[in-house]
Amino acid sequence: MRGRMLPGGEDSPSQLVGTVADASTLRSDVTDVARVQRLAAALAMAGTVRDVSQAVVSALRAPLRADRIALAELENDRLVVTVLDPPEPESWPELWRLEWRSEWPEAPVRAMPTLATALRDGRAQIWPAGTVLEPALADVGPGGLAVLPLPAAGRMAGACLIGWDAPHHFGPDERALLTASAGLAGQALMRAHALDAEHELVGMLQRQLLPRRLPKLPGAIAVARYLPSTAGLELGGDWYDVIPLLDNHVALVIGDVQGHSAAAATLMGQMRTALRAYAVEGHSPDVVVARANRLLMDLETDLFVTCVYVDLDLEEGTAWCVRAGHLPPVLRHPDGATEIAEADGGPPLGVVAQADFPMTPLRLRPGTLVALTTDGLVESTEADIDEGMDRLAHGLAVSDPEHLGLVADALLGGARRSDDVALLLLRYDGMASHPLRESWTVWRVPEAARHARRFTRRTLRVWGVPEDAMDTALLVVSELVTNALVHTGGQVRLALTLVGRRLRVSVADASPRTPVKPTNIGWEATGGRGILLVEAVSAAWGSVPVSGGKQVWSEIALDS
Repeated sequence: MRGRMLPGGEDSPSQLVGTVADASTLRSDVTDVARVQRLAAALAMAGTVRDVSQAVVSALRAPLRADRIALAELENDRLVVTVLDPPEPESWPELWRLEWRSEWPEAPVRAMPTLATALRDGRAQIWPAGTVLEPALADVGPGGLAVLPLPAAGRMAGACLIGWDAPHHFGPDERALLTASAGLAGQALMRAHALDAEHELVGMLQRQLLPRRLPKLPGAIAVARYLPSTAGLELGGDWYDVIPLLDNHVALVIGDVQGHSAAAATLMGQMRTALRAYAVEGHSPDVVVARANRLLMDLETDLFVTCVYVDLDLEEGTAWCVRAGHLPPVLRHPDGATEIAEADGGPPLGVVAQADFPMTPLRLRPGTLVALTTDGLVESTEADIDEGMDRLAHGLAVSDPEHLGLVADALLGGARRSDDVALLLLRYDGMASHPLRESWTVWRVPEAARHARRFTRRTLRVWGVPEDAMDTALLVVSELVTNALVHTGGQVRLALTLVGRRLRVSVADASPRTPVKPTNIGWEATGGRGILLVEAVSAAWGSVPVSGGKQVWSEIALDS
Protein backbone atom coordinates (compact mmCIF):
# COMPACT_ATOMS: atom_id res chain seq x y z
CA MET A 1 0.00 0.00 0.00
CA ARG A 2 1.18 3.51 -0.81
CA GLY A 3 -0.38 6.72 0.54
CA ARG A 4 0.12 10.41 1.41
CA MET A 5 -1.54 12.99 3.64
CA LEU A 6 -3.32 16.04 2.17
CA PRO A 7 -3.00 19.10 4.46
CA GLY A 8 -6.08 20.96 5.64
CA GLY A 9 -6.55 24.29 7.27
CA GLU A 10 -4.24 25.50 9.99
CA ASP A 11 -1.61 22.92 8.93
CA SER A 12 -3.71 20.02 10.13
CA PRO A 13 -4.23 16.88 7.98
CA SER A 14 -7.62 16.59 6.37
CA GLN A 15 -7.36 13.58 4.00
CA LEU A 16 -5.37 10.36 3.60
CA VAL A 17 -5.07 9.24 -0.03
CA GLY A 18 -3.58 5.79 -0.82
CA THR A 19 -3.46 2.94 -3.33
CA VAL A 20 -3.38 -0.79 -2.72
CA ALA A 21 -1.70 -3.13 -5.25
CA ASP A 22 -1.99 -6.89 -5.63
CA ALA A 23 1.09 -8.19 -3.79
CA SER A 24 1.14 -11.34 -5.94
CA THR A 25 2.32 -9.24 -8.91
CA LEU A 26 5.16 -7.53 -7.02
CA ARG A 27 8.44 -9.39 -7.16
CA SER A 28 10.98 -6.89 -5.98
CA ASP A 29 13.45 -9.68 -5.33
CA VAL A 30 13.91 -10.28 -9.07
CA THR A 31 14.98 -6.68 -9.68
CA ASP A 32 17.92 -6.97 -7.34
CA VAL A 33 20.99 -5.87 -9.27
CA ALA A 34 22.99 -8.32 -7.21
CA ARG A 35 21.28 -11.21 -9.04
CA VAL A 36 22.52 -9.98 -12.39
CA GLN A 37 25.96 -9.44 -10.91
CA ARG A 38 26.01 -12.98 -9.52
CA LEU A 39 24.93 -14.34 -12.90
CA ALA A 40 27.72 -12.40 -14.60
CA ALA A 41 30.24 -13.80 -12.11
CA ALA A 42 28.97 -17.35 -12.61
CA LEU A 43 29.10 -17.02 -16.39
CA ALA A 44 32.64 -15.69 -16.21
CA MET A 45 33.67 -18.89 -14.43
CA ALA A 46 31.72 -21.20 -16.76
CA GLY A 47 34.09 -23.13 -19.00
CA THR A 48 31.68 -25.25 -21.02
CA VAL A 49 28.33 -24.85 -22.74
CA ARG A 50 26.71 -26.97 -20.06
CA ASP A 51 28.25 -24.81 -17.31
CA VAL A 52 26.78 -21.70 -18.95
CA SER A 53 23.38 -23.35 -19.24
CA GLN A 54 23.36 -24.44 -15.60
CA ALA A 55 24.37 -20.95 -14.46
CA VAL A 56 21.46 -19.38 -16.38
CA VAL A 57 18.97 -21.90 -14.99
CA SER A 58 20.22 -21.37 -11.42
CA ALA A 59 19.96 -17.59 -11.79
CA LEU A 60 16.47 -17.45 -13.29
CA ARG A 61 14.29 -20.32 -12.16
CA ALA A 62 13.99 -19.53 -8.45
CA PRO A 63 13.42 -15.75 -8.66
CA LEU A 64 10.98 -16.15 -11.55
CA ARG A 65 9.24 -19.11 -9.90
CA ALA A 66 9.21 -20.83 -13.27
CA ASP A 67 8.04 -24.41 -13.73
CA ARG A 68 10.49 -25.25 -16.49
CA ILE A 69 13.46 -23.72 -18.29
CA ALA A 70 15.20 -24.91 -21.45
CA LEU A 71 18.40 -23.50 -22.88
CA ALA A 72 19.47 -24.40 -26.40
CA GLU A 73 22.17 -23.49 -28.89
CA LEU A 74 21.22 -22.33 -32.36
CA GLU A 75 23.00 -24.44 -34.99
CA ASN A 76 22.08 -23.41 -38.52
CA ASP A 77 18.27 -23.33 -38.27
CA ARG A 78 17.86 -25.83 -35.44
CA LEU A 79 17.89 -25.51 -31.68
CA VAL A 80 20.03 -28.09 -29.91
CA VAL A 81 19.10 -28.45 -26.24
CA THR A 82 21.95 -28.18 -23.73
CA VAL A 83 19.98 -28.10 -20.45
CA LEU A 84 16.42 -28.95 -19.46
CA ASP A 85 15.24 -28.10 -15.96
CA PRO A 86 13.68 -30.02 -14.33
CA PRO A 87 15.60 -32.90 -15.90
CA GLU A 88 12.86 -35.54 -15.56
CA PRO A 89 11.15 -36.38 -18.90
CA GLU A 90 7.72 -36.56 -17.28
CA SER A 91 8.00 -32.87 -16.37
CA TRP A 92 7.86 -31.90 -20.04
CA PRO A 93 5.19 -32.12 -22.77
CA GLU A 94 4.84 -35.26 -24.86
CA LEU A 95 6.71 -33.82 -27.84
CA TRP A 96 9.72 -33.17 -25.65
CA ARG A 97 9.69 -36.72 -24.30
CA LEU A 98 9.84 -38.12 -27.84
CA GLU A 99 12.91 -36.04 -28.63
CA TRP A 100 14.39 -36.09 -25.14
CA ARG A 101 17.80 -34.43 -24.94
CA SER A 102 18.21 -34.32 -28.70
CA GLU A 103 17.32 -31.64 -31.22
CA TRP A 104 14.25 -29.71 -30.14
CA PRO A 105 11.81 -29.58 -31.66
CA GLU A 106 11.86 -32.06 -34.52
CA ALA A 107 11.05 -29.32 -37.05
CA PRO A 108 13.54 -26.55 -37.87
CA VAL A 109 13.11 -23.07 -36.41
CA ARG A 110 11.60 -21.68 -39.61
CA ALA A 111 8.67 -24.11 -39.21
CA MET A 112 7.69 -22.27 -35.97
CA PRO A 113 6.86 -18.70 -36.97
CA THR A 114 6.51 -17.41 -33.40
CA LEU A 115 9.94 -18.63 -32.36
CA ALA A 116 11.53 -17.61 -35.66
CA THR A 117 10.17 -14.07 -35.25
CA ALA A 118 11.51 -13.81 -31.71
CA LEU A 119 14.96 -14.92 -32.79
CA ARG A 120 14.94 -12.59 -35.79
CA ASP A 121 13.90 -9.56 -33.71
CA GLY A 122 16.49 -10.39 -31.06
CA ARG A 123 14.35 -9.15 -28.15
CA ALA A 124 12.84 -11.00 -25.22
CA GLN A 125 9.28 -12.05 -26.07
CA ILE A 126 6.59 -12.70 -23.45
CA TRP A 127 3.25 -14.41 -24.06
CA PRO A 128 0.71 -14.56 -21.19
CA ALA A 129 -1.74 -17.38 -20.59
CA GLY A 130 -4.26 -17.86 -23.38
CA THR A 131 -1.99 -16.72 -26.20
CA VAL A 132 -2.38 -18.89 -29.28
CA LEU A 133 1.01 -20.46 -30.04
CA GLU A 134 2.18 -23.50 -31.96
CA PRO A 135 1.88 -26.62 -29.73
CA ALA A 136 5.63 -27.10 -29.41
CA LEU A 137 5.80 -23.74 -27.61
CA ALA A 138 2.38 -23.55 -25.95
CA ASP A 139 2.86 -26.80 -24.04
CA VAL A 140 6.08 -25.52 -22.47
CA GLY A 141 4.24 -22.71 -20.67
CA PRO A 142 0.43 -22.94 -20.70
CA GLY A 143 0.28 -20.27 -17.97
CA GLY A 144 2.82 -18.01 -19.65
CA LEU A 145 5.89 -18.30 -21.82
CA ALA A 146 9.02 -16.18 -22.19
CA VAL A 147 11.52 -16.65 -25.02
CA LEU A 148 14.91 -15.02 -24.60
CA PRO A 149 17.02 -14.83 -27.75
CA LEU A 150 20.68 -14.97 -26.71
CA PRO A 151 22.62 -12.53 -28.89
CA ALA A 152 26.40 -12.52 -29.27
CA ALA A 153 28.76 -10.88 -31.76
CA GLY A 154 25.97 -9.79 -34.06
CA ARG A 155 24.24 -13.16 -34.31
CA MET A 156 21.99 -15.42 -32.28
CA ALA A 157 23.90 -17.91 -30.15
CA GLY A 158 20.77 -19.65 -28.89
CA ALA A 159 17.57 -19.22 -26.95
CA CYS A 160 16.23 -19.66 -23.45
CA LEU A 161 12.59 -20.73 -22.97
CA ILE A 162 10.89 -20.19 -19.61
CA GLY A 163 7.43 -21.60 -18.92
CA TRP A 164 4.79 -21.45 -16.19
CA ASP A 165 1.88 -23.82 -15.65
CA ALA A 166 -0.39 -21.45 -13.67
CA PRO A 167 -1.36 -18.05 -15.17
CA HIS A 168 1.62 -15.76 -14.70
CA HIS A 169 1.68 -11.97 -14.60
CA PHE A 170 4.79 -10.46 -16.17
CA GLY A 171 5.90 -7.35 -14.30
CA PRO A 172 8.38 -4.74 -15.50
CA ASP A 173 11.01 -6.00 -13.08
CA GLU A 174 10.90 -9.45 -14.66
CA ARG A 175 11.27 -8.01 -18.14
CA ALA A 176 14.36 -6.09 -17.03
CA LEU A 177 15.89 -9.22 -15.50
CA LEU A 178 15.19 -11.28 -18.62
CA THR A 179 16.68 -8.68 -20.94
CA ALA A 180 19.84 -8.28 -18.85
CA SER A 181 20.28 -12.03 -18.48
CA ALA A 182 19.86 -12.68 -22.20
CA GLY A 183 22.74 -10.41 -23.16
CA LEU A 184 25.06 -11.96 -20.59
CA ALA A 185 24.08 -15.53 -21.47
CA GLY A 186 24.50 -15.05 -25.22
CA GLN A 187 28.07 -13.83 -24.94
CA ALA A 188 28.94 -16.56 -22.44
CA LEU A 189 27.32 -19.26 -24.58
CA MET A 190 29.30 -18.31 -27.68
CA ARG A 191 32.53 -18.12 -25.69
CA ALA A 192 31.89 -21.51 -24.09
CA HIS A 193 31.03 -23.04 -27.45
CA ALA A 194 34.37 -21.86 -28.82
CA LEU A 195 36.14 -23.22 -25.74
CA ASP A 196 34.35 -26.56 -26.09
CA ALA A 197 35.37 -26.81 -29.73
CA GLU A 198 38.97 -25.88 -28.95
CA HIS A 199 39.09 -28.32 -26.05
CA GLU A 200 37.81 -31.08 -28.32
CA LEU A 201 40.52 -30.20 -30.84
CA VAL A 202 43.16 -30.34 -28.11
CA GLY A 203 41.87 -33.74 -27.02
CA MET A 204 41.90 -35.01 -30.59
CA LEU A 205 45.51 -33.91 -31.08
CA GLN A 206 46.47 -35.55 -27.79
CA ARG A 207 44.80 -38.81 -28.78
CA GLN A 208 46.70 -38.80 -32.07
CA LEU A 209 49.94 -38.92 -30.09
CA LEU A 210 48.77 -41.93 -28.05
CA PRO A 211 48.32 -45.55 -29.19
CA ARG A 212 45.18 -45.96 -31.26
CA ARG A 213 44.65 -49.45 -29.88
CA LEU A 214 46.44 -51.75 -27.50
CA PRO A 215 47.90 -55.02 -28.76
CA LYS A 216 46.43 -58.42 -27.97
CA LEU A 217 48.68 -60.22 -25.52
CA PRO A 218 49.10 -63.94 -24.84
CA GLY A 219 48.00 -64.54 -21.27
CA ALA A 220 47.08 -60.95 -20.43
CA ILE A 221 44.58 -58.19 -21.19
CA ALA A 222 45.40 -54.48 -21.11
CA VAL A 223 43.16 -51.41 -21.21
CA ALA A 224 44.08 -47.74 -21.03
CA ARG A 225 42.34 -44.43 -20.58
CA TYR A 226 43.40 -40.85 -21.18
CA LEU A 227 41.46 -37.76 -20.08
CA PRO A 228 42.68 -34.25 -20.92
CA SER A 229 42.57 -31.58 -18.27
CA THR A 230 39.37 -29.57 -18.01
CA ALA A 231 41.19 -26.65 -16.39
CA GLY A 232 42.69 -25.31 -19.60
CA LEU A 233 43.13 -25.81 -23.31
CA GLU A 234 46.84 -26.49 -23.51
CA LEU A 235 48.12 -29.89 -24.56
CA GLY A 236 49.19 -32.20 -21.77
CA GLY A 237 52.20 -34.46 -21.58
CA ASP A 238 50.79 -37.68 -20.10
CA TRP A 239 51.14 -40.85 -22.15
CA TYR A 240 51.01 -44.63 -21.95
CA ASP A 241 52.22 -47.49 -24.13
CA VAL A 242 52.07 -51.28 -24.35
CA ILE A 243 54.99 -52.73 -26.32
CA PRO A 244 55.06 -56.43 -27.32
CA LEU A 245 58.61 -57.79 -27.11
CA LEU A 246 60.33 -60.99 -28.11
CA ASP A 247 59.80 -64.28 -26.27
CA ASN A 248 56.36 -63.32 -24.92
CA HIS A 249 57.58 -60.31 -23.00
CA VAL A 250 55.64 -57.05 -22.91
CA ALA A 251 56.70 -53.59 -21.79
CA LEU A 252 54.22 -51.39 -19.93
CA VAL A 253 55.07 -47.69 -19.97
CA ILE A 254 53.39 -44.65 -18.50
CA GLY A 255 54.86 -41.18 -18.20
CA ASP A 256 54.32 -37.49 -17.70
CA VAL A 257 56.13 -34.56 -19.30
CA GLN A 258 56.43 -31.45 -17.16
CA GLY A 259 53.97 -28.70 -18.04
CA HIS A 260 51.00 -28.27 -20.36
CA SER A 261 51.96 -26.88 -23.72
CA ALA A 262 52.61 -27.79 -27.32
CA ALA A 263 56.26 -28.27 -26.34
CA ALA A 264 55.25 -30.78 -23.65
CA ALA A 265 53.08 -32.71 -26.11
CA THR A 266 55.85 -32.75 -28.71
CA LEU A 267 58.38 -34.00 -26.17
CA MET A 268 55.89 -36.64 -25.05
CA GLY A 269 55.75 -37.98 -28.60
CA GLN A 270 59.55 -38.05 -28.79
CA MET A 271 59.95 -39.88 -25.48
CA ARG A 272 57.26 -42.42 -26.30
CA THR A 273 58.98 -43.17 -29.62
CA ALA A 274 62.41 -43.38 -28.00
CA LEU A 275 61.34 -45.75 -25.24
CA ARG A 276 59.53 -47.96 -27.74
CA ALA A 277 62.58 -48.09 -30.03
CA TYR A 278 65.01 -48.94 -27.22
CA ALA A 279 62.61 -51.58 -25.86
CA VAL A 280 62.15 -53.30 -29.23
CA GLU A 281 65.93 -53.46 -29.63
CA GLY A 282 65.93 -55.91 -26.73
CA HIS A 283 67.68 -53.87 -24.04
CA SER A 284 67.04 -54.54 -20.36
CA PRO A 285 64.63 -52.14 -18.62
CA ASP A 286 67.35 -50.13 -16.87
CA VAL A 287 69.21 -49.64 -20.14
CA VAL A 288 66.02 -48.62 -21.96
CA VAL A 289 65.30 -45.89 -19.41
CA ALA A 290 68.95 -44.80 -19.17
CA ARG A 291 69.16 -44.35 -22.94
CA ALA A 292 65.95 -42.35 -22.97
CA ASN A 293 67.44 -40.16 -20.23
CA ARG A 294 70.59 -39.51 -22.26
CA LEU A 295 68.49 -38.69 -25.32
CA LEU A 296 66.48 -36.15 -23.33
CA MET A 297 69.68 -34.56 -22.03
CA ASP A 298 70.96 -34.27 -25.60
CA LEU A 299 67.75 -32.52 -26.68
CA GLU A 300 68.66 -29.67 -24.28
CA THR A 301 65.06 -28.94 -23.40
CA ASP A 302 64.05 -27.19 -20.20
CA LEU A 303 61.44 -29.87 -19.50
CA PHE A 304 61.87 -33.05 -17.50
CA VAL A 305 59.96 -36.31 -17.77
CA THR A 306 58.82 -38.89 -15.24
CA CYS A 307 57.96 -42.44 -16.21
CA VAL A 308 57.69 -46.01 -15.01
CA TYR A 309 58.70 -48.95 -17.20
CA VAL A 310 57.68 -52.55 -16.47
CA ASP A 311 59.06 -55.51 -18.46
CA LEU A 312 56.71 -58.47 -17.90
CA ASP A 313 57.45 -62.07 -18.85
CA LEU A 314 54.02 -63.40 -19.77
CA GLU A 315 55.18 -67.01 -19.58
CA GLU A 316 56.58 -66.91 -16.05
CA GLY A 317 54.70 -63.99 -14.48
CA THR A 318 57.93 -62.26 -13.49
CA ALA A 319 58.54 -58.58 -14.10
CA TRP A 320 61.22 -55.94 -13.68
CA CYS A 321 60.17 -52.40 -12.81
CA VAL A 322 62.15 -49.20 -13.35
CA ARG A 323 60.94 -45.85 -12.00
CA ALA A 324 62.20 -42.44 -13.06
CA GLY A 325 60.65 -39.99 -10.62
CA HIS A 326 57.21 -41.48 -11.21
CA LEU A 327 54.48 -43.13 -9.14
CA PRO A 328 55.05 -46.85 -8.45
CA PRO A 329 52.74 -49.56 -9.83
CA VAL A 330 49.77 -50.66 -7.75
CA LEU A 331 49.07 -54.41 -7.69
CA ARG A 332 45.76 -56.11 -6.98
CA HIS A 333 46.42 -59.73 -6.10
CA PRO A 334 43.99 -62.56 -6.96
CA ASP A 335 42.63 -62.60 -3.39
CA GLY A 336 41.68 -58.91 -3.62
CA ALA A 337 44.55 -57.62 -1.50
CA THR A 338 46.31 -54.58 -2.93
CA GLU A 339 49.93 -53.50 -2.77
CA ILE A 340 51.75 -50.33 -3.74
CA ALA A 341 54.96 -51.77 -5.13
CA GLU A 342 58.07 -50.73 -3.23
CA ALA A 343 60.03 -50.12 -6.41
CA ASP A 344 63.35 -48.31 -6.16
CA GLY A 345 63.40 -45.16 -8.21
CA GLY A 346 65.83 -42.95 -10.06
CA PRO A 347 65.51 -39.23 -10.82
CA PRO A 348 63.21 -37.87 -13.53
CA LEU A 349 64.55 -38.10 -17.05
CA GLY A 350 66.46 -35.06 -18.23
CA VAL A 351 67.83 -34.06 -14.81
CA VAL A 352 71.04 -36.08 -14.27
CA ALA A 353 73.05 -37.17 -17.31
CA GLN A 354 74.64 -40.30 -15.80
CA ALA A 355 71.80 -41.31 -13.52
CA ASP A 356 71.29 -44.89 -12.39
CA PHE A 357 67.86 -46.47 -12.73
CA PRO A 358 67.67 -49.56 -10.50
CA MET A 359 65.42 -52.48 -11.40
CA THR A 360 62.94 -53.92 -8.90
CA PRO A 361 61.59 -57.47 -9.36
CA LEU A 362 57.83 -58.09 -9.24
CA ARG A 363 56.03 -61.41 -9.06
CA LEU A 364 52.59 -61.77 -10.64
CA ARG A 365 50.29 -64.72 -10.08
CA PRO A 366 47.51 -65.43 -12.58
CA GLY A 367 44.68 -63.02 -11.81
CA THR A 368 46.94 -60.19 -10.68
CA LEU A 369 45.97 -56.70 -11.82
CA VAL A 370 48.68 -54.09 -12.46
CA ALA A 371 47.77 -50.39 -12.45
CA LEU A 372 50.02 -47.60 -13.70
CA THR A 373 48.83 -44.00 -13.57
CA THR A 374 49.92 -40.38 -13.60
CA ASP A 375 49.60 -37.88 -10.77
CA GLY A 376 46.50 -36.27 -12.26
CA LEU A 377 44.46 -39.20 -10.94
CA VAL A 378 45.81 -39.28 -7.38
CA GLU A 379 46.82 -35.70 -6.56
CA SER A 380 44.51 -32.75 -5.94
CA THR A 381 44.25 -29.63 -3.83
CA GLU A 382 42.20 -31.59 -1.28
CA ALA A 383 44.47 -34.64 -0.99
CA ASP A 384 48.17 -35.37 -1.34
CA ILE A 385 49.66 -38.13 -3.48
CA ASP A 386 49.84 -40.67 -0.64
CA GLU A 387 46.13 -40.31 0.07
CA GLY A 388 45.40 -40.53 -3.63
CA MET A 389 47.45 -43.70 -4.01
CA ASP A 390 45.60 -45.24 -1.07
CA ARG A 391 42.32 -44.29 -2.72
CA LEU A 392 43.47 -45.91 -5.97
CA ALA A 393 44.45 -49.08 -4.11
CA HIS A 394 41.05 -49.19 -2.41
CA GLY A 395 39.31 -48.71 -5.75
CA LEU A 396 41.20 -51.68 -7.15
CA ALA A 397 40.46 -53.80 -4.08
CA VAL A 398 36.69 -53.44 -4.46
CA SER A 399 36.72 -53.80 -8.26
CA ASP A 400 35.88 -56.79 -10.42
CA PRO A 401 38.98 -57.50 -12.54
CA GLU A 402 36.92 -59.61 -14.94
CA HIS A 403 35.60 -56.37 -16.46
CA LEU A 404 38.76 -54.37 -16.91
CA GLY A 405 37.19 -51.56 -18.91
CA LEU A 406 34.59 -50.95 -16.21
CA VAL A 407 37.34 -50.91 -13.59
CA ALA A 408 39.19 -48.19 -15.52
CA ASP A 409 36.02 -46.13 -15.94
CA ALA A 410 35.19 -46.43 -12.25
CA LEU A 411 38.67 -45.32 -11.19
CA LEU A 412 38.41 -42.25 -13.41
CA GLY A 413 34.86 -41.46 -12.37
CA GLY A 414 35.88 -39.47 -9.31
CA ALA A 415 38.95 -37.83 -10.82
CA ARG A 416 39.09 -34.05 -10.42
CA ARG A 417 40.75 -33.17 -13.66
CA SER A 418 42.77 -30.06 -12.94
CA ASP A 419 45.52 -32.07 -14.66
CA ASP A 420 45.39 -34.56 -17.49
CA VAL A 421 45.16 -38.22 -16.49
CA ALA A 422 46.59 -41.39 -18.00
CA LEU A 423 45.70 -44.83 -16.64
CA LEU A 424 47.00 -48.21 -17.80
CA LEU A 425 45.63 -51.49 -16.42
CA LEU A 426 46.85 -55.01 -17.20
CA ARG A 427 45.36 -58.24 -15.90
CA TYR A 428 47.84 -61.10 -15.97
CA ASP A 429 46.04 -64.40 -16.59
CA GLY A 430 49.01 -66.63 -17.37
CA MET A 431 49.57 -68.44 -20.63
CA ALA A 432 47.47 -71.54 -21.26
CA SER A 433 50.43 -73.33 -22.80
CA HIS A 434 54.08 -72.48 -22.36
CA PRO A 435 56.13 -72.25 -25.54
CA LEU A 436 58.91 -74.73 -26.21
CA ARG A 437 62.23 -73.01 -26.89
CA GLU A 438 65.71 -74.03 -27.98
CA SER A 439 68.59 -71.96 -29.35
CA TRP A 440 71.93 -72.61 -31.04
CA THR A 441 74.99 -70.44 -31.61
CA VAL A 442 76.12 -70.84 -35.22
CA TRP A 443 79.88 -70.96 -35.62
CA ARG A 444 81.48 -69.58 -38.74
CA VAL A 445 82.76 -72.88 -40.11
CA PRO A 446 82.34 -74.32 -43.63
CA GLU A 447 79.55 -76.67 -42.54
CA ALA A 448 77.70 -74.16 -40.35
CA ALA A 449 74.41 -74.42 -42.25
CA ARG A 450 74.48 -78.24 -42.05
CA HIS A 451 75.09 -78.09 -38.27
CA ALA A 452 72.15 -75.68 -37.93
CA ARG A 453 69.88 -78.03 -39.89
CA ARG A 454 70.98 -80.98 -37.74
CA PHE A 455 70.19 -79.04 -34.56
CA THR A 456 66.80 -78.07 -36.00
CA ARG A 457 65.89 -81.63 -37.06
CA ARG A 458 66.86 -83.08 -33.68
CA THR A 459 64.87 -80.44 -31.78
CA LEU A 460 61.73 -80.70 -33.90
CA ARG A 461 61.67 -84.50 -33.63
CA VAL A 462 61.72 -84.21 -29.85
CA TRP A 463 58.82 -81.76 -30.09
CA GLY A 464 56.86 -84.10 -32.38
CA VAL A 465 56.68 -81.75 -35.36
CA PRO A 466 55.31 -83.47 -38.52
CA GLU A 467 57.79 -84.36 -41.26
CA ASP A 468 56.29 -82.01 -43.88
CA ALA A 469 56.51 -79.04 -41.52
CA MET A 470 60.02 -80.14 -40.55
CA ASP A 471 61.13 -80.01 -44.19
CA THR A 472 59.77 -76.47 -44.46
CA ALA A 473 61.57 -75.45 -41.27
CA LEU A 474 64.86 -76.93 -42.50
CA LEU A 475 64.58 -74.92 -45.72
CA VAL A 476 63.94 -71.70 -43.78
CA VAL A 477 66.81 -72.38 -41.37
CA SER A 478 69.20 -73.07 -44.22
CA GLU A 479 68.32 -69.85 -46.05
CA LEU A 480 68.31 -67.54 -43.02
CA VAL A 481 71.52 -68.93 -41.53
CA THR A 482 73.30 -68.77 -44.89
CA ASN A 483 72.21 -65.17 -45.44
CA ALA A 484 73.47 -64.19 -41.99
CA LEU A 485 76.84 -65.88 -42.51
CA VAL A 486 77.37 -64.45 -46.00
CA HIS A 487 76.15 -60.90 -45.51
CA THR A 488 77.08 -60.10 -41.89
CA GLY A 489 79.95 -60.43 -39.47
CA GLY A 490 79.99 -61.36 -35.81
CA GLN A 491 77.91 -63.91 -33.96
CA VAL A 492 74.88 -65.63 -35.50
CA ARG A 493 72.28 -67.24 -33.25
CA LEU A 494 69.43 -69.54 -34.27
CA ALA A 495 66.30 -69.83 -32.09
CA LEU A 496 63.31 -72.17 -32.41
CA THR A 497 60.01 -71.54 -30.63
CA LEU A 498 56.90 -73.72 -30.74
CA VAL A 499 53.62 -72.21 -29.52
CA GLY A 500 50.59 -74.41 -30.09
CA ARG A 501 50.55 -75.26 -33.79
CA ARG A 502 52.89 -72.48 -34.86
CA LEU A 503 56.67 -72.77 -35.21
CA ARG A 504 58.84 -69.67 -35.17
CA VAL A 505 62.35 -69.75 -36.62
CA SER A 506 64.52 -66.71 -35.92
CA VAL A 507 68.13 -65.90 -36.74
CA ALA A 508 69.88 -62.98 -35.03
CA ASP A 509 73.05 -61.40 -36.38
CA ALA A 510 75.22 -58.34 -35.74
CA SER A 511 74.13 -56.28 -38.75
CA PRO A 512 71.38 -53.65 -38.43
CA ARG A 513 70.59 -53.84 -42.16
CA THR A 514 67.17 -55.28 -42.94
CA PRO A 515 67.12 -57.97 -45.64
CA VAL A 516 65.66 -56.67 -48.88
CA LYS A 517 63.39 -58.80 -51.04
CA PRO A 518 64.63 -58.63 -54.65
CA THR A 519 62.14 -57.41 -57.23
CA ASN A 520 63.78 -58.88 -60.34
CA ILE A 521 66.21 -61.82 -60.59
CA GLY A 522 67.65 -62.99 -63.87
CA TRP A 523 67.67 -66.72 -64.69
CA GLU A 524 71.45 -66.73 -64.66
CA ALA A 525 71.75 -65.21 -61.13
CA THR A 526 73.43 -67.45 -58.54
CA GLY A 527 71.88 -65.82 -55.46
CA GLY A 528 69.13 -63.56 -54.17
CA ARG A 529 66.36 -66.15 -54.03
CA GLY A 530 66.64 -67.02 -50.33
CA ILE A 531 64.23 -64.38 -49.02
CA LEU A 532 61.76 -65.21 -51.81
CA LEU A 533 61.81 -68.87 -50.72
CA VAL A 534 61.32 -67.90 -47.08
CA GLU A 535 58.36 -65.71 -47.98
CA ALA A 536 56.81 -68.45 -50.12
CA VAL A 537 56.81 -71.14 -47.42
CA SER A 538 56.11 -68.96 -44.34
CA ALA A 539 52.78 -67.95 -42.86
CA ALA A 540 54.53 -64.69 -41.95
CA TRP A 541 58.06 -63.37 -41.82
CA GLY A 542 59.88 -60.17 -40.99
CA SER A 543 62.82 -58.47 -39.37
CA VAL A 544 63.08 -56.59 -36.07
CA PRO A 545 65.98 -54.61 -34.60
CA VAL A 546 67.58 -56.09 -31.51
CA SER A 547 70.45 -55.01 -29.31
CA GLY A 548 73.60 -55.16 -31.41
CA GLY A 549 71.90 -56.01 -34.71
CA LYS A 550 68.67 -57.49 -36.01
CA GLN A 551 66.59 -60.64 -35.92
CA VAL A 552 65.00 -62.15 -39.04
CA TRP A 553 62.09 -64.44 -38.25
CA SER A 554 59.68 -66.78 -39.99
CA GLU A 555 56.49 -68.39 -38.69
CA ILE A 556 55.39 -71.77 -40.04
CA ALA A 557 51.87 -73.11 -39.53
CA LEU A 558 52.02 -76.81 -38.64
CA ASP A 559 48.44 -77.46 -39.78
CA SER A 560 49.10 -76.52 -43.41
